[in-house]
Amino acid sequence: MKRREQSQTEQLRQALAEREAQLQEARARLAALEDSTSLQVGRALTSAAKKRGRSLVRLPRDLYRLWRRSGDTNHTERRRTTEPVRSFEAERQESRLLSGLAGGGADLLVAATVLGPAVQAAVDPYIRAVPLRPHDAQIVMDGSDVDLVLVSASAASPGSLWAHVGDPAAADRTRALRWVLESAAARGVPAVLLDDAVAPPALRELGFDRIHQGDAGVPLHLFNPVAAELAEGPEAVFVRDTPETPVPGILTELGAGAVDADAAHLAEALRAANVAVVPATGPRSAPLRRRALACGTRVVTHGPAEVADTEGLAVTVPRLRAAGPAPAEQRSMLRQIFLEEATPVRLAGILDGLEFPPGTPGPELPLRGRAVAVLADPAGEAEADELAESLLSSLLRPAEVVVPDTAARLPGLQRLRAEGVTVRTARFSAPDTPEELTRGTDRGAVRVGGLGPDRWAVLAERATSPWAHLWTGPLGPGRLADLVCAAECSDADAVGASDGAPGEQAAAPGSRGFFDRPTGAQYVFVSSVVPELARTALLRRGWDPAEWNRRGTRLLALGPDHGPGTGSGAEDSARGAADASTGAVG
Repeated sequence: MKRREQSQTEQLRQALAEREAQLQEARARLAALEDSTSLQVGRALTSAAKKRGRSLVRLPRDLYRLWRRSGDTNHTERRRTTEPVRSFEAERQESRLLSGLAGGGADLLVAATVLGPAVQAAVDPYIRAVPLRPHDAQIVMDGSDVDLVLVSASAASPGSLWAHVGDPAAADRTRALRWVLESAAARGVPAVLLDDAVAPPALRELGFDRIHQGDAGVPLHLFNPVAAELAEGPEAVFVRDTPETPVPGILTELGAGAVDADAAHLAEALRAANVAVVPATGPRSAPLRRRALACGTRVVTHGPAEVADTEGLAVTVPRLRAAGPAPAEQRSMLRQIFLEEATPVRLAGILDGLEFPPGTPGPELPLRGRAVAVLADPAGEAEADELAESLLSSLLRPAEVVVPDTAARLPGLQRLRAEGVTVRTARFSAPDTPEELTRGTDRGAVRVGGLGPDRWAVLAERATSPWAHLWTGPLGPGRLADLVCAAECSDADAVGASDGAPGEQAAAPGSRGFFDRPTGAQYVFVSSVVPELARTALLRRGWDPAEWNRRGTRLLALGPDHGPGTGSGAEDSARGAADASTGAVG
């Protein structure tokens, strides 16, 4: 049994036994040291130096005796029967158990963090953070076994605990952070600085292994077009870089709202608007654009020179506000950010190439939450070929494929193996029986792709990924990515197409209900779906999908694919809808 699968009690018992073995080894080494000739010579010289009379006269005789005995020492007396000293990995695991971080390395990296509030909220779902504060940084660092030290320049902003760190005027905070970095270097733990805000220049000189220019990416669990309760708001919103930034008069006349870039309700303001006016230049321009696009909002850039000449805004904002983003455009914008700019992708890129201490999980762990196992039961060679073609052309490559053992030798599955996709097999029943030929005879159960819940559960038992896709036919290139993206945005337990149950229709125009927009209901929480993507642990239970909602699961209905317009070309046109300098429609 793997160590991470054992109970905490068993892990502590093993750690205690290994600690006893290490203590015995230390005692043996101490005894050998005390019996060593070098130590006895040193004691003789020290005694002669302290008492220069009689001891100095006896020194040659004592040294001669030590020399005579050094040749016939019985080394077997020094040996002790000890257990082997435990591995470095076991030592790290015990440290995590004692510090309350048991099992943290199995699924998430453990990071000591000095982060600004926005970055902390962005990375929370993807790493296990151990926040450091100036007054207890040394105590927490000594008592925790971490894989990474993550610092952001925004943590040095005025008003925060680490305000002005790196500045000579804040010598105490700078000294505490320097000690943290030196301690990490001594352990072989890498340290990373996210240079996401203006900070004292000395902060970058404290000894980081990597300095990343930019923020932690777009946190899709915060900025996304999924909103169960969408508050009323203006159709256009002006995002101010600083509270002192004036709102252009034309936007005030158009009834546009204003929100600060650091506001806690920025995501809600972007979701409630069809158009967002963001700064054209500055360090926050690109992050604000990406966040607005993730919320399904079109972007118009606004430069300082346009305060006097607002003709571009007067034309662009009303046109985009009236039209709103099309469904294909909205889906393409979100998918592009999911694949390239989301927080787990950014973290994986930042950590790539860093040297971690032995026993540390791989830096790809931030993307572990996106791993998908495709569960399929191809009836023949034709369906197996369709399965291989769909998965190999998918924008999001699955981590593994699970099929019945009777389909393991089909050419399509062989092709997947050749392309590096892990293929696992499961046994339903004895081959060539009537039960296998009829593909199950569950009564009253919702059947997805010809299989009942018990058959999907058998396949899910063999999967190791946190998510499972129920393959029922050919997929578009972006469908799997859209499903996983929707789950990451909403924290839903299952995502699929709406089954058309009564009461699941979109709200009437003009009302604000479940994501009511002119573009239609693309992401809607519902009471029942035809599942396409679900948590693997949920499928293993073998529950009827019709009962999932009554058992406390969160179900999200994802709108259908829209054919042309879901590729990168639509994303390019969406990003180029407004010129960066004039705000005019392109």
